[in-house]
Amino acid sequence: MKKILLVLLISAVTLTSAFAGGKQEANEKATNVPQEIVYIVNDESSDLDPGTSSETFADPAIINCFEGLVTTDANETPIPGTAESWSISDDGLVYTFTIRENAKWSDGKALTAEDFAYSWKRVLDPATAAKNAGMLYSYIKNGSKIFQGELPMDEAGIKVIDERTIEVTLEAPTPYMLQMFAFRCFYPVRKDIVEADPEGWHRSAETYISNGPFKASEMNFGESIVLVKNENYWDAENVKLEKITFRVISELSTALTAMESGDVDGISDVPAAEIPRLKAESDAFYILPALGTTYYHFNNKVAPLNDNRVREALSLALNRRELVDTITQGAGIPAFAVVPPGLAIGGNDFREVGTNYGGSEKANVEKAQKLLAEAGYPNGKGFPELRFSYYTHPTVKKLVEAMHQMWKKNLGIDLKIVNAEWQVYYADVLAMNYDICAMGWGGDYAHPMTFLAIFTSDSANNLSNWSDPAYDAAIASAQSETDSDKILEYMHKAEDLLMNENRILPVYHRSYTMMMGSQVKDWRRTVLGSIVLKDAYVTE
Repeated sequence: MKKILLVLLISAVTLTSAFAGGKQEANEKATNVPQEIVYIVNDESSDLDPGTSSETFADPAIINCFEGLVTTDANETPIPGTAESWSISDDGLVYTFTIRENAKWSDGKALTAEDFAYSWKRVLDPATAAKNAGMLYSYIKNGSKIFQGELPMDEAGIKVIDERTIEVTLEAPTPYMLQMFAFRCFYPVRKDIVEADPEGWHRSAETYISNGPFKASEMNFGESIVLVKNENYWDAENVKLEKITFRVISELSTALTAMESGDVDGISDVPAAEIPRLKAESDAFYILPALGTTYYHFNNKVAPLNDNRVREALSLALNRRELVDTITQGAGIPAFAVVPPGLAIGGNDFREVGTNYGGSEKANVEKAQKLLAEAGYPNGKGFPELRFSYYTHPTVKKLVEAMHQMWKKNLGIDLKIVNAEWQVYYADVLAMNYDICAMGWGGDYAHPMTFLAIFTSDSANNLSNWSDPAYDAAIASAQSETDSDKILEYMHKAEDLLMNENRILPVYHRSYTMMMGSQVKDWRRTVLGSIVLKDAYVTE
């Protein structure tokens, strides 16, 4: 039976990560097999600091080397991590965590409540330039005022009770706060290590001191990152893998060749053109559910993209069904909004309650041409040669080229396609040095807010060159509300403001395509995209 998971719509109750191999009988766990795996990733991040990074490419190292007070199980349900327990006050404002007595750093030093307090305050400090700082300052008491420089850091709702106890006070009750505590910006980092080399500590195996199931033994950027079992991890006796090599190979076809020849144990992605064959032939191939949306940023301050008629015309001129079927080989769902299906609030799926904002799977060429003409560019005449930028990836390349051809055929416009390797590309996007660019977002936690909060005016992840006080107000209202119906109402209001004006260009909601050999058991690829190897092991 082929191990293919085609679940793309995920209810809040059944939201699960992919678990391969299942739980095996204890006597099946081979004791004479080297507990080592090699897993290919297609790109890497230069920022492996859990407090500052927001890049998916940083996940393999961060997720497997660090652990928060809270972690999540295969259903994305919060469970104890470095904290052995917690309590929540009756008013939902105060969270008190008790850290495990045997919690240690990978170099053997004790891990304390002060380490978490330092790490969180570091993310709250605007000087740190943490891209996910909003996940703290939007929720922790006085966080926003501290981030804006109106209050000192010691006014933050973060209090160390003793070495093993830390208390967090929120601005307002937040039903999904435990899920957020499991995210990387809430992981601990060591003060002495960070302050000794703020820019480089996370790029050297010697100084990448962590607290999770694994620790770094080699960092060969451009080639590989090697992790080994962390003998000082609180649950080390249940960690079976002794070594993980994350090998960097950008070409998906090369990675697939390595997988099929048996040189590696798993690969994080496959060439889209190979999906039909792999579905039919390979027991190692998976299509897994994902909480992610691939979209393209319009630079909203660049003419003529500052005209909604132009942005809407570009959106309507795309045949999303054709893009999904031919480029991703059906591994996705046409998207017309930023929040994907599968996220429920008060029993209502956010996407089902929402709208498609006038979009259709097939192109509406007539309306698109009319809008472009109204904007002053009949049949594309006089339209400037805008830059259409993307990062090196075969699927992204094909998608960009197909979109370019659709715009050329349906609107008569010809854009300049610009390509760069991820790290150069991402630096340009952060600097708003683009006209239209390939991006997207994978959820940080299983709630619509993870897709919506990134477009607030003060979010470091808002890369659209657009902001709106009304949008900020709607998000703030949703974050401070406890009634699920009102939360849903405020979040839909925010998405309406984003999408009715076509501030971004959604193309499809994602799924993950990957491979893992049947000899590797109990690995997990979460719906948030992370490859989790704490429980994994190798058999014959």
